[in-house]
Amino acid sequence: MNREATLTIDRDFTVAPIDPRLYGSFIEHLGRAVYDGIYCPDHPLADEQGFRRDVIDLVRELNVPIVRYPGGNFVSSFYWEDSVGPAEQRPRRLELAWRSLETNRIGVDEFAGWAKKSGAEVMMAVNLGTRGIADACNLLEYCNHPGGTKYSDMRIRNGHKAPHDIRVWCLGNEMDGPWQLGHKTMDEYGRLAAETGRAMKLIDPSIELVACGSSNGKMPTFPQWEATTLEHAYDSVDYISLHQYYGNAKGDSQDFLARCDDMDQFIRTVVATCDFAQAKKRGKKKIHLSFDEWNVWFHSKEDDDDRMANRPWQIAPPLLEDHYTFEDALLVAEMLITLMRHADRVKLACLAQLVNVIAPIMTEANGGAAWKQTIYYPFLLASRYGRGTALLPLLHAPKVRTSGHGDVDALVAVAVHNEAARELTLFAVNRDLNEELPLRATLRGFERYELTEWLAMESDDLKAENSALAQPVRPCAREGAAFEDGTLCARLRAASFNVLRLRENA
Repeated sequence: MNREATLTIDRDFTVAPIDPRLYGSFIEHLGRAVYDGIYCPDHPLADEQGFRRDVIDLVRELNVPIVRYPGGNFVSSFYWEDSVGPAEQRPRRLELAWRSLETNRIGVDEFAGWAKKSGAEVMMAVNLGTRGIADACNLLEYCNHPGGTKYSDMRIRNGHKAPHDIRVWCLGNEMDGPWQLGHKTMDEYGRLAAETGRAMKLIDPSIELVACGSSNGKMPTFPQWEATTLEHAYDSVDYISLHQYYGNAKGDSQDFLARCDDMDQFIRTVVATCDFAQAKKRGKKKIHLSFDEWNVWFHSKEDDDDRMANRPWQIAPPLLEDHYTFEDALLVAEMLITLMRHADRVKLACLAQLVNVIAPIMTEANGGAAWKQTIYYPFLLASRYGRGTALLPLLHAPKVRTSGHGDVDALVAVAVHNEAARELTLFAVNRDLNEELPLRATLRGFERYELTEWLAMESDDLKAENSALAQPVRPCAREGAAFEDGTLCARLRAASFNVLRLRENA
């Protein structure tokens, strides 16, 4: 049986230019993400505002263009006014989503400053769970209006004369979920999103608004939630959100690596629903997708449930601190490829989250080091080399049998053409756990290019983890690939993520 995978990549087989915000992330007031994560004033590497310079350096290395804030479930009980003004006067609150104690030491203004230092924009979420239209408008006025009004002048008095100029706003979080404070029905949320969005755009017509879609593709109201929400809010919003986490709690690694096919189908269903809403409205505007929570998440759930139920009201307790494995990094690579393949409709995405909480970056407590989890590296490679126009390869690959997804392609791949840099990058995962995969890719329109680098993530141990002391899971330089007469050939190791880079000859 022929085990070779073949690709045809043509420079005219374009999907769309990749929006840089596809490589966004997320920081919530949850666990140690903020306190002891990005902010630790007693740390030897803290700057004058108390932010960890080593964490900022790692975020800048990832080149994260946008960070969603402050939640997440946290936002549905967030009183933004408590988070601004003199720090010593800010009240402490019971934080109900994660049953922690919120000190409000870091708030809207401080986070906007941290994002600027990290080279990122802020994607701000408003509380539509326990609050509503007026509070969303007040926060927008505080952040974006230049001055001369109640809330813009409050910002100026707080030491921030220039507006924060936040361009992207989320209209609540996971409002379809019964776990959400202020959970709404489809019609309740759709009406609220429409009216909130309409009011906010009266204040600042330049902002972009994200309506809550389904919390995951298995919700009983999916995809009717999206259809009903857009029935009300189509004219007010620009994006609808998708959230999805995957895990391997059953220990079936081959089926786990097929979960990106679920993500692909989730995206396709939401796209179809958005287009139905547009057709029904006789609209000219396409609703794009904001995949603003995605990741692997399952390692820490049992411990977290015990802490929140039996030891509540701690300040920044360690929650959702998954330690990721090599196989988790492979699925993250596949999910990144899936997002690139849908660059025509997915314009925003946020790896959830960024520091300590289901995160690529971890920090040791008590003044310890910051270090890179296994999933840091596929995100780094995608963010670094996945800038340009996505090209959709025509793929023929051998199949791999899985327990829950049937027979799936052994190869998951996408190509990105950066015309300005005169570079072509092929991202490819061999998700067959047992067999090496010979790859033959025909590249049309790239005759003047040459192969410059082959980076790969490979391991003999699917459960290998990184730590502050050792980084066994990281990219390595590979040899043995060849590009001749328009054909790229390589042998991809079983269970590997591969980045093959080509550059045009001068």
